[in-house]
Amino acid sequence: MTSQSIANTPTPEQIRRAPKVLLHDHLDGGLRPGTVADLARETGYAQLPEADPDKLGLWFREAADSGSLERYLETFSHTVGVMQTRDALVRVARECAEDLAEDGVVYAEVRYAPEQHLDRGLSLEDVVEAVNEGFRQGEALARENGRRIRVGALLTAMRHAARSLEIAELANRYRDLGVVGFDIAGAEAGFPPTRHLDAFEYLKRENNHFTIHAGEAFGLPSIWQALQWCGADRLGHGVRIIDDIEVREDGTVELGRLASYVRDKRIPLELCPSSNLQTGAAASYAEHPIGLLRRLHFRATVNTDNRLMSGTSMSREFEHLVEAFGYTLDDIQWFSVNAMKSAFIPFDERLAMINDVIKPGYAELKSEWLFRQTASTSGSVDRQD
Repeated sequence: MTSQSIANTPTPEQIRRAPKVLLHDHLDGGLRPGTVADLARETGYAQLPEADPDKLGLWFREAADSGSLERYLETFSHTVGVMQTRDALVRVARECAEDLAEDGVVYAEVRYAPEQHLDRGLSLEDVVEAVNEGFRQGEALARENGRRIRVGALLTAMRHAARSLEIAELANRYRDLGVVGFDIAGAEAGFPPTRHLDAFEYLKRENNHFTIHAGEAFGLPSIWQALQWCGADRLGHGVRIIDDIEVREDGTVELGRLASYVRDKRIPLELCPSSNLQTGAAASYAEHPIGLLRRLHFRATVNTDNRLMSGTSMSREFEHLVEAFGYTLDDIQWFSVNAMKSAFIPFDERLAMINDVIKPGYAELKSEWLFRQTASTSGSVDRQD
């Protein structure tokens, strides 16, 4: 093994310590199983399929893996069901920030739909302020434990509902108070992003940022509409852009016009490998389009989507990719820098995160082989006096 390969081949522990950037993570998809059980008891939510946290965590993963859309959607009915009070929202957001920091994430944009947390009398503003408070508490607790993370919120509107303009206006009001952008989510088929043009036009007039779930369950038309009709800054998932890329038998590749546009314009793809396996967008990690998209230098990023339902973390996502594609620390750094370049915070802050946090962090990790090599060879060389 060469010194270069030793330097760049990451261990699971190095992957965990590597500074990572997360752009696509759902707050209601990342709860700790124990927290779901606790909040159900505290709020009187009686519909959980299991009371024991370990059994409950297993149920979430098995339901998400079942291939049944009804069971998959049921998982979110339980997490959202226990997130209907201010205290619950603060706790979930606080623990989200803590868990991500513990996993080595230094910057995250976490999304949630305020309209889904109003069943017990909270207002939209109450929801946003509770989640923001939780994120700030989590950031502070992470600092106390020797870790640093910055979390921004993305406010999501449900594409089957009719509140997208209202949520866009809400995101704009809180844009300097912890909210960094807007999103639409939910079933793609039958609910095209063009149904919400008034929200996107409003955000563009306000010079605000937004991403759109597109190109996951539905194909190229969803991506085309999100970009050319709605003007999305990023694509939530976007994995189906692979349908516009032809790989010939001789290994040469031809990009269609939409794929070329996405690559040429450096439009970020919020790729979520484990989630895509669950929804059938890829059959295995080795067959996931991220391998080809990385090779073709698309603006690809790695994300978790729903950490509870997928039983995943940023570190686990990268471990799978290292195993499937032989990725090195250089590759993980490439994905992390891509994500940081694509974040919805100001340019100078993104640049500082890249130059002062991400690059130095990877440089330190990549230098560790020198000391391991020295330790493994010291004492084995005869002195030549």
